[in-house]
Amino acid sequence: MAKLTGGSFKRISPEDIVVRGSTLNQLVDIIQEDISGSATRKTYQVFVTGGIGPGVTSSLFQTVYDQDFSLQTANPIFDVTVGLYDSGSTVQNAKSGEDSAGKLLFPSSSLMMREKVDIYKQYAANLLGNADSAFFAPFGSTATSPAVVDSNQTNQINEALFVSFKRLFSRDRVKRETFAARIYRSGALDGNALDATNAGAAVVQGYTGSNIAVTSPSGSAIFSDIGAASSVRRGFGGDVGNIVNASNTAETVGLMFYDQGTAVFDIGKTFWSDQHISGTIKAMATAGTDNSTVIPAGFTLIGFDEANPNATLVPDLLVSASIDDIVDHFCTTRFQSGSLTAATFQNITNINSTLIFCRATADEFNYSSNTTFIDSDGRIVVIDTGQEDTQRTFSFPTTIGLHDEFGELLAVAKMSRPVEKNDEKDITFRIRLDF
Repeated sequence: MAKLTGGSFKRISPEDIVVRGSTLNQLVDIIQEDISGSATRKTYQVFVTGGIGPGVTSSLFQTVYDQDFSLQTANPIFDVTVGLYDSGSTVQNAKSGEDSAGKLLFPSSSLMMREKVDIYKQYAANLLGNADSAFFAPFGSTATSPAVVDSNQTNQINEALFVSFKRLFSRDRVKRETFAARIYRSGALDGNALDATNAGAAVVQGYTGSNIAVTSPSGSAIFSDIGAASSVRRGFGGDVGNIVNASNTAETVGLMFYDQGTAVFDIGKTFWSDQHISGTIKAMATAGTDNSTVIPAGFTLIGFDEANPNATLVPDLLVSASIDDIVDHFCTTRFQSGSLTAATFQNITNINSTLIFCRATADEFNYSSNTTFIDSDGRIVVIDTGQEDTQRTFSFPTTIGLHDEFGELLAVAKMSRPVEKNDEKDITFRIRLDF
């Protein structure tokens, strides 16, 4: 039932109620410095090693915020982490064996390998429905099918960079063909190999500088889900689209799970996997030296003279570094640190609406039960004195109350301004309830 404030009740028939669905789109724009900045990326102390050296503390993932995460007004945008497929070449070549319970064993020179495998399994279980499954890009391809751009690679994603957008930004799902990311495929160059030959001395090979935490100056590419609207695929985790190189759509580098708001990037294809990587990373190690360079306890060098001089992004950094060090490398070096857009997409919010049409015919709701509507003699209070017996009644409804069959008030609708209702007007008030 509906009641105009100060008036009377009128029963609403089923024909006056319409239920419909609609959607609302919002543009999400993530700038470079939000991803690369240390104050906008939150780490968590959830993993601690024991044994050699002081131990290593690392997160299993990091959260990117839209401003300094220590501020109360900061909003988390997405979580980012890395995962390795247990049957992929990176894990198989790094492991030293398995115990009787099937637990993977790795040498002390690697770090958090079981955690990286478990993260991959967790995403596979959530998005593919099977923790032992592998991600493939393009979606639906097989491990034996060669990649279009490089026939030496397969479409199986063995090393994955997972980006999970928060519900606040992804809402009900990400809209197809709206996702794009500017990523710097190559890291900063750290110098060329040195071939210095002295009389009677052996050849000394090494690298100058360090690039593990240096922002990439060039080599950017735009990766998007272009073409996803015309090739609708659906898996266990909902709608799926391929993430491709916008300048060469035959090059597929990852997957976008729209309903989950999760992007899966193939590290081996998104970035230059064989680029030389050098720098300092956390490690289970005591203090030492590398070609006269003093290394404090808890750290090691990668890509230098004595410490794996030919180290590359894949597999060396992914195997030797902690998740924090790997995520720091990608976020710090591969998204620049300016105010340009690093990633963007549109989200979709599903809106369920109930439209209730409250109809007031010409002879309804022209009178008010408000005590000020009549004087002490029961005559209508008029504007012009002397018109008490001739003035026709009219009202200015401002509020509509919705009641249940027992007369209990359920909802109140307020009008933006009073509306005149008299015996010469049929008026229909439309109330919209969104949820």
